[in-house]
Order: sequence, then C-alpha cells, then structure tokens
Amino acid sequence: MPNQPIRIGIVAGEASGDILAAGMLSHIRQAYPDAIIEGIAGPKMLEQGCKSLFDMEELSVMGLVEVLSRIRRLLHIRKTVLNHFLSNPPDVFIGVDAPDFNLPLEKKLKANGIKTVHYVSPTVWAWRENRIYGIAEATNLVLSVLPFEKRVYDKHGFPCQFVGHTMADDVPLEPDRNEAREHLGIPQEAEVVAVLPGSRGTELKMLLPPFLDTIRQLRKESPERVFVIPAANETRYKQIDEALRTSGIKEQVMLVLGQSRQAMIASNVVLLASGTATLEAMLCKRPMVVAYRLNWLTHQMMKKLYKAKFFALPNLLADREIVPELLQEDVSSEVMVPLLNKLLSGEQKQDIACFHSIHLQLKCHADKQAADSVLNLIHE
Repeated sequence: MPNQPIRIGIVAGEASGDILAAGMLSHIRQAYPDAIIEGIAGPKMLEQGCKSLFDMEELSVMGLVEVLSRIRRLLHIRKTVLNHFLSNPPDVFIGVDAPDFNLPLEKKLKANGIKTVHYVSPTVWAWRENRIYGIAEATNLVLSVLPFEKRVYDKHGFPCQFVGHTMADDVPLEPDRNEAREHLGIPQEAEVVAVLPGSRGTELKMLLPPFLDTIRQLRKESPERVFVIPAANETRYKQIDEALRTSGIKEQVMLVLGQSRQAMIASNVVLLASGTATLEAMLCKRPMVVAYRLNWLTHQMMKKLYKAKFFALPNLLADREIVPELLQEDVSSEVMVPLLNKLLSGEQKQDIACFHSIHLQLKCHADKQAADSVLNLIHE
C-alpha cells in the first residue's frame, strides 16, 4: 500500500448496523489509526472517527410501502453519496445491511472499479433467492452473520465469509441478572418485563399501542410488576415518552435511554419487535414473545414472497419454533398477555439450552474477522 492513509466508505442504515460497523471499524483502526472513514454513520461509528454525510436516522425505514413514501429523499441521499465516492474513491466501500439502499450503490461503485463489501447478507434464504445474482454483481464479498447464509452463496459459487455476530462475543454466556438490576436500580426480588417496541419510527407506530395495552393489562393483574422500556435513541425516547403520557401509564413504566441489553438481562421475560433485538434477547438467555406488524399492503406482498417457516431469528437459527412469534392481528394484548403470563409463572418454558448452543455457534470474534476480511480485500 502507498504511504497515504487507506480510505473506507461505509453506510449503515439503522442501530443494529451501527453496532456491527463500529466493532469492525475499531479493529481496522488498530491496524490503520489514520484511516479515513466516511459515509453514513450512527453514533457508535462516529465514535470510531467516521465522518457522516447524512443522519443515519433518515435511512431507518422498514417496509415496501413505507420506503415508497420516502423514496425521493432516499434517492437524493443515495445519489449524493454515490457522487461523493466517485469523486473521492475509497479503497473499499462497505454497505452494512440496508440492502435496498446499499446494493444499488455498491453496484455502481463496483462498476467504477471500487471494491465493495456487503455486511449482513440480504435474506435470500427467505425470499427471492435469485437476488443472489444481483448481490454478486454488486459486491466483491458478502460478510454473513448467520451460519446457514453462507451455504446459499457456496451453492452458487459467490464469495461469502461467515464471521459470526459481534453481540455473541460481547454478551456473556451466563449473564448476571443481579448486576443488571443493580445497574438499573431495580429491586432484586421484582418480577420484571422488558418491552422493546423497535428502533424505527414505523415500528413504534405499529407496535407501541398494543405493547402499552399489554403493559396496562399485566400491571392491572399484578401491580408490583416492573416494566422497563429501553429507547433505542433520543428520537425514540421522545416518541415513547409522549405515548406513555397520552396513555396515562407513564408513572408505571421505567423508560431508559439505550441500555437495552441491561434491560433484557434484568428481566424475567421480554416482549419485543422482531429483528436483531430478538437475537440479543436470546444471547441474554431470556424467555421472549416476538411480535411484528407491517403495513397491510406490505404484508400482502410479503405473504406471496416470503418462503421461510419463521421470521423470528431464534426460530430461524434453531430451525424450529422455540419462541412464540406473532404477526399482524395476533399482535394484541388478548394474545400477548396470556403468553407472557405463562412464561412469568413458569407454566411454559423456553429452550434456554438451545439459546446457549446457538450463542456458541455465533461466538466467532466477528469484529476482527470482518475487519480482516475487509483489509485482505483491500490488499488483493
């Protein structure tokens, strides 16, 4: 390599991608302290010295219909980022998740001679497997976080490296509930429910009302129960705080900024939105109920396209239903309260031994593996 600093372009679209990217960037920084890193970053990436061209929150959109409502702004952002990197070519560009935004960007950058990596495989195993050809056209390498993803790429002969998941390295195999409760100021003897309605504004709109109804009903049955809602960021904190005020249960809920892992570890059971948080709850070895709601039209489209048996990550990784997953009209207090009560009472148990086994599969020094893969690609 020449003496000039290496240049890395990177775009993350949501909180989970920010965590993955920051861990990888920390190891790249160890090897190249003066690396120039820029793109679209979350707060953890900013801590690693990444310059952000736009606020990552602008990309945090979920669902086909929801994306269409923001399409003009998203296209403007992508065009601006593309032009920036064409004018200032990085040694490598890394798209972290957000495939609808990142893959078209990667394709154009690769066509202009820039090496590209996509971190977190799109769900080709769940729907439209033929998308893998477009992914191969857009990328030099895919970094996968789930073990079964690599098999799909190997079948088609496209470069893919399974690196594990950074959270599996960070979360202890035996999390300390007492320590987490002490950290959050929760009595050790309390019965605690952690509630995570999602990190995106659209998720909160769909899930927060039925989640708050569930909290109200559970607390009515047992007033001594403690409910903790960790907000993903300050924007979500304000939205949740306002919803709690409006619903009249603000004094009955502990709302905290961040600290989702501590909230999960402190809990007896977790109610949460489907997504990366379900993986974290599994790594924390906590029983859970997983829920998700989509815009009606998005759901109708996905019903025709989605081929996997499950949508909750613990079930996908176990290849069987080890946690209840609720979708659309089933996401109601009438359904969720009995499920949570059974878990709280011990009447129904979840396969914590399976959680532990999956944890070991994913514990692979992901941050270092991802950084090494990126640096090896730069040096090729």
